Amino acid sequence: MLSREENELITRVGPDTPMGRLMRQFWIPALLSSELPEPDCAPVRVLLLCERLIAFRDTTGKVGLIQNHCPHRGASLFFGRNEEAGLRCVYHGWKFDTDGNCIDMPNEPAESDFKSKVRAVAYPCVERNGLVWTYMGPRPTPPPLPDIEGNMQPNSVANAFTQVGNWLQILEGDLDTIHAGLLHYGSIRVEDQPLGTFSEYQIRDRTARFEMLDTDAGVTYGAYRPAGPGERYWRIAQYYFPFWASTPPGVLGLKVMQHARVPMDDEHTISFTVVPRRPSHPAAQLPPDTARPVRDPWFDRLANDLCAVNDFGIDRSVQRQNTGPDGFTGIHGIIAQDGAMTTSMGPTVDRTREHLGSTDAAIIRVRRRLLTAARALEETGSVPACIDNPAAFHHRAGGVLLPEDVDWIEATRELRKGFVDHPELDPAINGPL
Repeated sequence: MLSREENELITRVGPDTPMGRLMRQFWIPALLSSELPEPDCAPVRVLLLCERLIAFRDTTGKVGLIQNHCPHRGASLFFGRNEEAGLRCVYHGWKFDTDGNCIDMPNEPAESDFKSKVRAVAYPCVERNGLVWTYMGPRPTPPPLPDIEGNMQPNSVANAFTQVGNWLQILEGDLDTIHAGLLHYGSIRVEDQPLGTFSEYQIRDRTARFEMLDTDAGVTYGAYRPAGPGERYWRIAQYYFPFWASTPPGVLGLKVMQHARVPMDDEHTISFTVVPRRPSHPAAQLPPDTARPVRDPWFDRLANDLCAVNDFGIDRSVQRQNTGPDGFTGIHGIIAQDGAMTTSMGPTVDRTREHLGSTDAAIIRVRRRLLTAARALEETGSVPACIDNPAAFHHRAGGVLLPEDVDWIEATRELRKGFVDHPELDPAINGPL
């Protein structure tokens, strides 16, 4: 349980908040490259850390991210003309390049040099494997991009969707490995799982015991339960500053996938997934002949059809049958099931009223690391070391079978390293779940 002051500190991300200032020290995923499919295409509204911005790809292919309101009279640059290496406000024709420079001011006399005195707020952007990153921090020269492995393989892809709910409560779903055996697999029978697989052990024992390891990038946690004779099944996962996670489904050493739960504002989140192949879980879709919910255009971008407005498509008849992967909830698909839970908490969950147990250990540890980092920046100006060390993010997640009496940290040291191939590992050990 957090105090009210701690709950406010850890969740609020505006530019004048401690957590907002901490996040701005990092490179932030802003949008997918595919949202700006070609030079001079239509601009895109982007809401990041409570700041409304406009993204555009100029004539040369460079991505810009600038303030929403034109510096002249405040009209939205979303309606601007994207042409000839700049975004032109259609109200009075002021035009800005990707660096925020005003490069044309046609309503001013020819002899005026006023355009040289006007700049729009603009943030540097870098594209890598389908993801547009931006740096919103104070450094004149940004730090290096973090080595997020899912965004760095030759065949890496990215996807994204927006959702209602504070970024942290959605991230905490990634840290909560224990919920998978109930929310997602509560109707799955152990006798239907292949013997000796992770799937069998996860369903046979739906609880676990946790151990923690702090890293330069965040937290590594291991959750273990009984497996075969003399063995334990470990689900090992990663949290990376400030909002990244690598979840434990899959085989440790083989799995490469990371999720970023990026705050749009205090009550909306855009979730990015980066992976060396297309993620297997498609965006949740409405049943046929069902109207799509109407939302604000700042939040509708990349939104799933299934949401709180339509109760995430819950089918009570499926829930009553209580069979198959959707039977426990009556909600189709992992993304929608998770979304129903985190959205139902309210836009920002009140953590002063929680009752956390032993299986919430990873959530507790990550909260403490975030609070400590935010306070350190406020009090001493220090930042997490991983900001300047891209290799600090070289940690993988996944499942593994280990003898009961070994040190899990030492036994998994090589398997947890990123950018290492393990052809000796068999993905079949995971089973179907």
